[in-house]
Amino acid sequence: MKRDKIKSIALFGMMVALAFTFSYLESLIPFDFAIPGVKLGLANLVVVVALYTMKPGEALCIVIIRIFLAGLTFGNAYSLAYSLCGGLLSYAVMLLFKKTKLSIIGVSMLGGIFHNIGQIIVAAIVLGTARIAYYLPVLLVSGVATGLAIGIVSKLITDRVKIIKNNSKD
Repeated sequence: MKRDKIKSIALFGMMVALAFTFSYLESLIPFDFAIPGVKLGLANLVVVVALYTMKPGEALCIVIIRIFLAGLTFGNAYSLAYSLCGGLLSYAVMLLFKKTKLSIIGVSMLGGIFHNIGQIIVAAIVLGTARIAYYLPVLLVSGVATGLAIGIVSKLITDRVKIIKNNSKD
C-alpha cells in the first residue's frame, strides 16, 4: 500500500510540473493570430488527462497549483484572476459532463468553451461593463477549436495509460 501512495504522489508531482512547463511554453508562443486572448491551452491537456486518470480532487489541485505557479511566475494579479476563474469554471463543467455519455473530446471542448466564458465574466467585472460580451463569439469558436485539439490528444494519451495500467496488472 505504501508503494502505491508513493507512486501516486510522484505522478501528481509530475503532472503539476508538466502542466506548469506547458504553461511556460505557451507563454513563449506568439499564438494570438491578431485575436487577443486566444491561446492553445496546452496545460489543459494535463488537466483533461488527470480528470480521466486520477481522482477528481487531485485533478482540481493540479488546476489550482498550475494557475498559481504560472500566475506568480509570468503573470500578474489580473492574469491570475482570469486564469483562476476560467480554469475553475472549465474544471467544474468538465467534471460534471465527464459523468455523462459525452466523450473525452466533447468534455474537453466544453472545457475550452467554459474557460473562455469564465474569462469574459472576469473581464466584465474588471471593466465594470457587460459590453465585453461582444467578444464572446470569437472566444467560443477558439474554445471549441482548441478544446477539440486538446481532446483528441487527451484521448490518445488516456487510451495508452489504460493499456499500460492493464499490462502492469499482469
